[in-house]
Amino acid sequence: MQNEIRPIVILIAEDDAEDRMLIKDALAESRLANTIQFVEDGEQLLDYLHNKNIYQDKTKYPVPGIILLDLNMPKMDGREALKEIKKDARLRMIPIVVLTTSQAEEDVLRTYDLGVNSFITKPVTFASLVDIMKTLGKYWFEIVELPNKAIKNKF
Repeated sequence: MQNEIRPIVILIAEDDAEDRMLIKDALAESRLANTIQFVEDGEQLLDYLHNKNIYQDKTKYPVPGIILLDLNMPKMDGREALKEIKKDARLRMIPIVVLTTSQAEEDVLRTYDLGVNSFITKPVTFASLVDIMKTLGKYWFEIVELPNKAIKNKF
């Protein structure tokens, strides 16, 4: 178990405002006490991770312990952002879970090839989304050991 009391930051890259609201509500409903940060495209995601532009304040925009990543976003899509993150020695240990509407086998294969940790197709109902968030919370924050200390030491 972790010695730190601070909850792990969840960084969510999602361009759709309604999906952002549903994810936030589902996380609240699943009783996850984690800090949640949102970005709207791959460029903002990389800016956040590199503390550039509006994300320069490291106390306001801390290193995430996990990233939920939509694939279909404007400017830089999730696939390209994933590729950039996994090429970066400072960022590659951050677990990334794809959460997308895509069910394309090509997307599943490509994202795993690029180093994604999990691939989840967005459910149709809010109740199913809550169930997914509960399961994600239990798995990523209770069952597995995350490299949070190692990640934070790189920054």
